[in-house]
Amino acid sequence: MPSEAAPQAAPGTATTPPRAAHRIDRAALERYLAAHVPAAAPIGAIGQFAAGQSNPTYLIEGPERRFVLRKKPPGTLLPSAHLVEREYRILAALAETDVPVPRVHHLCEDPGIIGTAFYVMDHVEGAVDQDPAWPALAPERRRALYASMADVLARLHGVDWRALGLADFGREGNYIARQIRRWSGQYEASQTGEIAEMDRLIAWLPDHIPEDDETTIVHGDYRPGNLIVHPTEPRIAAVLDWELSTLGHPLSDLAHNCLAFSIPRGASALPGLGGADFAALGLPAEEDYRDAYCERAGRGPIADWRFYMAFAFFRMAAICQGVYARGLKGNASAANAHEYGDRARALAALGWEKASGPA
Repeated sequence: MPSEAAPQAAPGTATTPPRAAHRIDRAALERYLAAHVPAAAPIGAIGQFAAGQSNPTYLIEGPERRFVLRKKPPGTLLPSAHLVEREYRILAALAETDVPVPRVHHLCEDPGIIGTAFYVMDHVEGAVDQDPAWPALAPERRRALYASMADVLARLHGVDWRALGLADFGREGNYIARQIRRWSGQYEASQTGEIAEMDRLIAWLPDHIPEDDETTIVHGDYRPGNLIVHPTEPRIAAVLDWELSTLGHPLSDLAHNCLAFSIPRGASALPGLGGADFAALGLPAEEDYRDAYCERAGRGPIADWRFYMAFAFFRMAAICQGVYARGLKGNASAANAHEYGDRARALAALGWEKASGPA
């Protein structure tokens, strides 16, 4: 494996000219930024990040530094989806904590400026890689980054959300049951064909919800593809993509973060670690990573892990189905949205495998 001292440019940092469905009126945006984020105007260039499936995200070249603009996609949107307003709020709140996030500058809720609501934040230097093996890095850096990833997630779950004024950012308690209802509905609203394993999960999950109930801030999509790796140090420099954040159960976040351990490596378009040589790669096994998180979070062994993993696969399958449905309508944020139909089926199958496996 390469042994570079710092991560190399990764797919998550690449930009292209804005795609046809996501073009921005540059003149209108420049006028608006000149009044509300003066350091971002005049605009030198606008590029769209190649990665990302939900909210189109752009790199804005300002006169002296870079900014990132994130907006709602065009077209008819599913209920309670693509809420950039919530992203802006949680990022602004977390700026007062030890959770690493980009600094936000302005939220525009007027769709008359560039077609949909958007916000502007700092561009954080570093690399983003969708591959949970971080293949451009040496094993010792991977080991340190997995420790940092567990630490940052534990820090997030330890944040006093009431003190940050986020008591109304979600509903306290009963998160898992509400999420099962929500994503069952979202899946059915975006369904394009039958996925038998999803039907089984929708029936099985409500009857197996663990009795324990906790409430913390949850990110909702915590994984390497949403983390910026510091340019020179083996640590997480910033956590991105807070669209799914809310108040919820911390183990749902941890289970989502652990999905890659069960996804076969190289078997599909899904980035996974299943079957990998963890020792050679410098990566922890799933149980070791889970234990590292628990130690940092100050919690004991986790009961009902099978349920949380089945739930995480179900939820991700529903999200992928939504991406696929938007792709069929021509308003998905990334060019490879058509692949997500296969991903939804594969994730549902893995979810049912967890649910129907040994307790």
